[in-house]
Amino acid sequence: MTLHMDDLNLAEDIMKQALRAGAEAAEVFIRSGRGTSVEAKDGEVEALEASHGAEIALRVLKNNRLGFSYVTGANGIEGIVRRAVECLEWSDEDAYNTIPASAVPADIPLYDSIIGSLKEEWLISGALSLEKNALQYDEKIKKVRKAEVSFSLSDTLIINSAGINHSYKKSAVSAQVTAFAQDEKGESQIASDFTVCRRLSDINLGSVAVNAAQRAIELIGPRKIAAEKLPVILPPDIAVEFLEVLSASFSADAVQKKRSFFAGKEGRAVASKVIHIEDDALMPWGNGSFPLDDEGVAAQRKVLVSGGTLLGFLHNSYTAKKAGTASTGNAVRGSAKGLPGIGITNLFIRPAEGGKDKSSFVSSLDKGILVTSVMGAHTANPVSGDFSIGISGLMIEGGSVSYPFSEAVISGNLLEMFKNVVETGSDLKFYGRAGSPSLLIGEMDISA
Repeated sequence: MTLHMDDLNLAEDIMKQALRAGAEAAEVFIRSGRGTSVEAKDGEVEALEASHGAEIALRVLKNNRLGFSYVTGANGIEGIVRRAVECLEWSDEDAYNTIPASAVPADIPLYDSIIGSLKEEWLISGALSLEKNALQYDEKIKKVRKAEVSFSLSDTLIINSAGINHSYKKSAVSAQVTAFAQDEKGESQIASDFTVCRRLSDINLGSVAVNAAQRAIELIGPRKIAAEKLPVILPPDIAVEFLEVLSASFSADAVQKKRSFFAGKEGRAVASKVIHIEDDALMPWGNGSFPLDDEGVAAQRKVLVSGGTLLGFLHNSYTAKKAGTASTGNAVRGSAKGLPGIGITNLFIRPAEGGKDKSSFVSSLDKGILVTSVMGAHTANPVSGDFSIGISGLMIEGGSVSYPFSEAVISGNLLEMFKNVVETGSDLKFYGRAGSPSLLIGEMDISA
């Protein structure tokens, strides 16, 4: 069974049952959704998948003890209260356990009714055109390994005994493609691109296909490069990978557990003066936007780094109470199967003014590299920030791209790298919930 967000009676009944069973406070979280994806291959539909479902989570408090339970769909609803209340007997007392009070949700556009009415035929046409556009970009594109278009819709309801009672809808449409390029010598490369948008008018399937094909072609015939220190250009998609690694250290939970390399650095310089990082849940049509977080706190815009200085962290209600501050509205759940953790909304490096992009940075360098692929950015040490990861990219000589390279390694420290950013571009682009413009970084250690 798929639950609908107008079924408020069910949530209210669960909450009332929990309070009658002895809980001092209770919270019910329900999320339902459906989606469809189509993958094309060799001019035909390779796969068509549809999904739908719903999850319910119950959180209860008594004497500073926390109880939790969840169900998927309609199965087990009758036992959700009993299991949550039973958990109270076995959990430890924690003075920071809390359920937030009522708040006024933000008014943000997140649901596109056009996506809500999409038919399978549109997805099929989109997937086929994605594959076709990639293949037609250049004769060197011999095959498309993945051309997929999908859409999803979700409903979220949060109600608690402290007065929160809100629901909202979200829509999303996405596309991804992987292109295989080969030249007359038989040398080959593959490259991918993807995009996800909340409204249909923002998606450009042709651009996704062209980007993947272009990247695959420009990497054909890579050379090995010598070990040296060189300026580095990170285009938006690569900069986002490093920003996502950095994002974990903005979590107040990581800070409080000494698992963040930002611990103890609030008010200090942690990046170059050109770096400004924000987490903005109020961004219209943003992939990470919402009117309220996953425990009912109103959405907010937070400036985390300004002029390179660390200003603060991301909180849910638990870490905020522990720190003696207010939640920043960053409680997130991967699903209803877990308690609210801390996560980003729309985290991005604010772009500079002036119209510069990666091509402008290329023309400014006598010698350097443009990174087009990183392998294992997530392996950076979450406490120290040290990393050593594989990269591929393009060598720059005399202000222009001279040849592609592969099997190189870039090493350093994440904080030192961000302190060494010379300039940010104006070409901000989001990939999921994180976004960045191109970044020009001073010399870094490159080895073969």
